[in-house]
Order: sequence, then structure tokens, then C-alpha cells
Amino acid sequence: MKGFFEKKKGRIEIIPMIDIMFFLLVFFVMITLRMIPATGIASKLPRSSTAVTIERPKVLISLQADGEIVVEGQKMTADQLTSYLLGRDPAHANVTIAGAKQASLQDLVIVMDACREAGVTQIGIAARNIN
Repeated sequence: MKGFFEKKKGRIEIIPMIDIMFFLLVFFVMITLRMIPATGIASKLPRSSTAVTIERPKVLISLQADGEIVVEGQKMTADQLTSYLLGRDPAHANVTIAGAKQASLQDLVIVMDACREAGVTQIGIAARNIN
């Protein structure tokens, strides 16, 4: 009867704890990746029924509804945009303008003129495909 009344030492099972920690790690990595948008700036793009997918742009310019120009998280004027593009080999630069749906046509033309002044010849306008 001695074995029945002996106190057994408690054990901490570590395998289930490792499983839970791994699951939490994967969960937080996936959530973090979802929080980082591909373009860096959220924008409501205009819709187009003829939009096509192009290669990833070398320079993505975001045109906000209020006419603000944003490149790589930096707010710029049209002159600053021209200087920025001149430093990035404009002859081979592939520029895409992601304009907000509410952005004015005049602001779009200002951005395109700044790109052309820098010598950029490949300018695309981002749109959301409705198909």
C-alpha cells in the first residue's frame, strides 16, 4: 500500500505550451502582414472596365483627393516630384499614378506634367477593375 499513498511530483507538460506559442506567433505574423498594405497608402481608386494588370511600378505616386502628392510616404510638391524623378533614371522609370476617386483632373495633369518634365515616358494610371 506504500505506493498508493506516496505523493507524486507534479509535471509541467511543455509540448502543449509550445504548440500554443507557435500558434500565437503564426497568428501575429499573419495579422502584421495584413496590416502592411501593398501600396503603402490606402486610396479609393476609380473603377474601369478595361483596366489591365501591369508589372509592379518602380515609382508609385499617390494623388490624394485634396491634391496632395505622396511618394514613398513623403508629401511632395510638383517641383519636388520632378527633382525626385530626375534622381531615379527617368528614362527607364516606370511610374504609376494612383489617384483617389475624388481627385481632380487638374491635379492629375499637374502630376503628369511633373513626370514629363523629369523625362519619364512610361506613366500609368491605377484603376480598380470592376470585372
